[in-house]
Amino acid sequence: MTKKEVIELKPIDIKEITLNIAGVTPLIVHKWDDKVRQEMLDKQMGKAKTKKHNIKDPVRDFVESLYWLEGKPDNPTEESFEKAIANGARFGFPTNGMKASVVSAGYRAGVMKDKVSTHGAFHIDGEFIEIKGTPKMREDMVRVGMGSADIRFRGQFDEWEAFVTIKYNAGVLTAEQLVNLFQLGGFAVGIGEWRPEKGGQFGMYEVR
Repeated sequence: MTKKEVIELKPIDIKEITLNIAGVTPLIVHKWDDKVRQEMLDKQMGKAKTKKHNIKDPVRDFVESLYWLEGKPDNPTEESFEKAIANGARFGFPTNGMKASVVSAGYRAGVMKDKVSTHGAFHIDGEFIEIKGTPKMREDMVRVGMGSADIRFRGQFDEWEAFVTIKYNAGVLTAEQLVNLFQLGGFAVGIGEWRPEKGGQFGMYEVR
């Protein structure tokens, strides 16, 4: 008779912590414009029509570059944007971007053995973290395609902070280790455009 082996599964020790993330350098955000995304999809599906390039609208590009949580104006103008700010508009940043920053920093520094294990060790609540701060429009010359130049208008938060709620496996990470990973992510990788990971100095943060 074959002896059966009983495997005991211990309960996962899931804990929760909220970290105050404060920006060290300005944060540049660049959300995909919904209109541009639709035009790309239409082109891939053979629905696109030949037409001239749209006239660039700096204010619209700026407004569409932001991750709006509440108060986005239907008609993006300077006046409607200022009104939205006065009425308490709220902005965010994708949680997967923040998590990728931490995971990448831990792996690059050799603190974590692989990215998959780190991804499973903690999770950030929600689709977006709320960014506390008031964005302004910035203008940049960029190279696209075959080296052609373009002007981009994006949102920038000079001063910003966020409260990030995290659930983590205490059997894999301690609260102190998690805080240190976020500190490392803020210094070595950052979030948003032109962050340290991409050769820039924007989007750096620290835990307070």
